[in-house]
Order: sequence, then C-alpha cells, then structure tokens
Amino acid sequence: MFKDIDWILVATVIAIFSIGMVIISSATHVNDSGSFRQLKVQAVSFLIGLIIIFVMLLFDYNKIGRYHKYIYGFNIFLLLAVYIPGIGVSHAGATSWIKLGPIDIQTSEIVKLGFIISFAKFMESKKDKLNTFKDLLPIIAYAAPLLLLILKQPDLGTAIVFISVIFGMTFISGLNYKIIAYTSITAIVSVPIVYNFLKPHQRVRIDAFLHPGDPKYPGNYQVIQSMVAIGSGKIFGKGLFKGTQNQYNFLPVQETDFIFAVLGEELGLIGGVVLVLLFSVFLNRILKIAKNSKDFYGTLITMGVLFMFLYQIIQNVGMAIGLMPVTGVTLPFVSYGGSSLVTSMMALGIVLNVSMRRKKINF
Repeated sequence: MFKDIDWILVATVIAIFSIGMVIISSATHVNDSGSFRQLKVQAVSFLIGLIIIFVMLLFDYNKIGRYHKYIYGFNIFLLLAVYIPGIGVSHAGATSWIKLGPIDIQTSEIVKLGFIISFAKFMESKKDKLNTFKDLLPIIAYAAPLLLLILKQPDLGTAIVFISVIFGMTFISGLNYKIIAYTSITAIVSVPIVYNFLKPHQRVRIDAFLHPGDPKYPGNYQVIQSMVAIGSGKIFGKGLFKGTQNQYNFLPVQETDFIFAVLGEELGLIGGVVLVLLFSVFLNRILKIAKNSKDFYGTLITMGVLFMFLYQIIQNVGMAIGLMPVTGVTLPFVSYGGSSLVTSMMALGIVLNVSMRRKKINF
C-alpha cells in the first residue's frame, strides 16, 4: 500500500526537520544550559505526527471528506473552546490555546487542516461556477465564522494564513479573472479604511513595517536584530553555537518566529540557500501531487495545504529579512512548537494520502 508514497517528499521533510532540530538546539542554548526540553518536545511532536500520518494513510481521503460537515462544526467548537474557563489559556495577549494536562494546544493550528478538508468538499461542486460576486457569497458565509473567531482571539497572522488558503482554493476552482481584478483594486483602495478599524496593536505592526529603521516602533527591534544577525553571518556563517546575536539573546523569540535569523547568522548564506532550496523541492512535490490527483477534491485539499505552507514560509522568512510585517507565523518543520509541528505533519499526511491514491504520477 505504501509503495506509492512520494518518498522524495518524505525525505525532504525529514531533511528540513533535521535542520530545524540543529538550529533549535542552538537557539535554546543547549550548549550552555544543558536543557533538552524543547528538543524533546519537538522530537516527541514529530513522532506523534508520524503516528498520525500512518493512521491517516489507512483511510481514503474521500471517506474522510464525507464527514466534512462534522469537521466544520468541530472547527467552530475548537475555536470557541479557548473561552471555556479553566481550559482556555492566553499567551502574549492572545486567547488561542487550550490546556490539556501539562501541554497547551493552539486550537487554530488544528483548525487549519480541518478547514482545508471541509472547505475542499464545499468547493468541489463549485468548479468553474465562480463568475459573479454573487457566486462568492456562499464562500464568504462559509469562511466568515472561523475568520471572525480567529480575529477575536486576536490572531491576525493565523487569519491571514486562512485567507491565503481560501483565496488559493477559490482561485483553482475557476475564479473569474475579472473578479480577481476588481477585488484587488477594491482591496488596495480600502486599505486606509481598514486601517482605521484595526486594533492599536495591529496598527503598530503596520506602522513599524512602514518605518523599518525606526526602533521606537514595537516589533522593529526584533527585525533590526534579525537583519543584523543574518548580515553578520555573511557567506558561511559564524558557526553553530557561535552566533553572538543569538547566543547573547539580542535576538528575541529566536527558537520560533526568528529561527531563520539564527540559521542565517550561524550557517550563513549557504545555510539559508540550502533551506530555501529544500522548501522549493517540498512545495514542488506537493504541486505535482495536486496535478496528478485522481479527483478534484484531492487537488483542492493538496492545493489548500500548498497555499498554507507557501504563505507561512514566505511570511516567516520575509519578516526575518525585513520584507514582511512581523507576525507570529512560524517556519514549518523548523520553528519550535508542538502544535505547529503536529499540524504540519497532519497536513503532510493528507497530501501523502492523496499521493497514494492517485491514478498516475508524471515526473
């Protein structure tokens, strides 16, 4: 059964994860503290992800899709569960986690995949039927409850991931190009209006992005330190555990949001290019699986996962080098975080599920 798995994709993920473990060990100062807690959590999360993938591969993704309405309802429940007293947990001002024993789980991470599975089934019947704005109203109504709940937490970074997935899956369903043009123009014109409705902490992130060299804006300190770290790494880097910005804690949240800066400082341009090339292979394999899916539902699921990963990679690397606003979006398979890693593994599992059951594969 497993002979049709895309082993190149699997090997690429293992390579990316291995690089991540090495960089996390440096970012968490294992050499000085002797604490392996984060590495253990990451390793256990990866193993849990592998087990989940194995279980997922036993079931045809179409059978999973039959329960899309229940999955959608469970998504809503997970996003509401963070407000249950004694269960919901807040971190950094966002109520996005639930406490299960000794661990905190970010429910929106799980909802990402659940949404892709349910939304794909919802969109399956709409192929080449998206020619007017009226045709988009059911899509907006379907996605709005989840987006509003995520924004309420508030978690703008995750909300943008969802918007990327929604746009990507709608686009490949045959969205009329005139609608794309009109929507793009409307979005650009409405930016000043939307800005006025943003919360103060969200406005600050935009202001900081527009004034990248001014350290008085919250968030710019992180970006400045990140760019200094990456620039100081030059071609070959300073060496593992030898990055001053990282080792002396000038670089904030270096094991999660700014993990790419740690890699750039200690492994240099070479290390950064290797990681980006691995991500390119990773995304290309997913795209090939989407093209060779036996049905449009499989294509939608796979492309939803592709757009999810694509945005997260661009956003995380982009903010590390000052090209994107600072958000809490992690680098898939590299950044530290159990919920994020397990979700990424589950997303990989559904892609491999589609790959195993394709009619043919073209190299």
